[in-house]
Amino acid sequence: MRIRVVNPNTTASMTAAIGTAAAAVAGPGTIVEAVHPTMGPASIESHYEEALAVPGLLEQIAIGERDGVDAFVVACFGDPGLDAAREVASGPVIGIAEAGFHAAAMLGRRFGVVTTLARTTGRAHELTERYGFASLVTEIRACEVPVLRLEDPASDARALVIEECRRVVDGGADAVVLGCAGMAAFCAEVSRAIGAPVVDGVAAATVLAESLVRLGLTTGRTGEYALPPAKPMVGLLAGFERGHAAEVGVGAGA
Repeated sequence: MRIRVVNPNTTASMTAAIGTAAAAVAGPGTIVEAVHPTMGPASIESHYEEALAVPGLLEQIAIGERDGVDAFVVACFGDPGLDAAREVASGPVIGIAEAGFHAAAMLGRRFGVVTTLARTTGRAHELTERYGFASLVTEIRACEVPVLRLEDPASDARALVIEECRRVVDGGADAVVLGCAGMAAFCAEVSRAIGAPVVDGVAAATVLAESLVRLGLTTGRTGEYALPPAKPMVGLLAGFERGHAAEVGVGAGA
């Protein structure tokens, strides 16, 4: 089985760390491949950057389809482009926020979320509503650490994440979901420090994707997630036109 974990930003070092976290939980016989787009933002911390990350994400989904990948993980906590990816991928596509919420909901009565910047908490609240977990969430806290700073071992990023996670547990949560794929590398460290379950969405999504493949399940195709209609694409998006995409390795596969 091959699972391709797509980091929607273009920072190679973060992609490598995400891949390590995903591979650590994969079962025997499962190959985890971590990739990132050839175009897009270095990190995703705004609606603007999230929107611009989606073409690159879909590029990698199309390449994965061409390569025969069995399932995909979208490794950004905003779950950008998840619906579009499900339309064009033949196997399951799992977002890390979605997977993290599901896992945390099975670890206690209620859970909280710790993310990076306060400006991203609105998206996190929106996703708890979309996925049906809003009533289980005690709070969503931001540690005000830029995404790329999470990779710097000399920074105070880990200490700030631990501090906010401890506050979430003190506020009544039974578990904490980490709200950024860049936090995957130190999830176990945070859990030990606060004495409570801490969920890394990258690991949770990898195991969930793997499970769906083993069950022989994938996205339903009779309604909203049917293949998108074929139509002309122009300008910078010309390569994403269905049919042409199969030749150049980008966009939605035909």
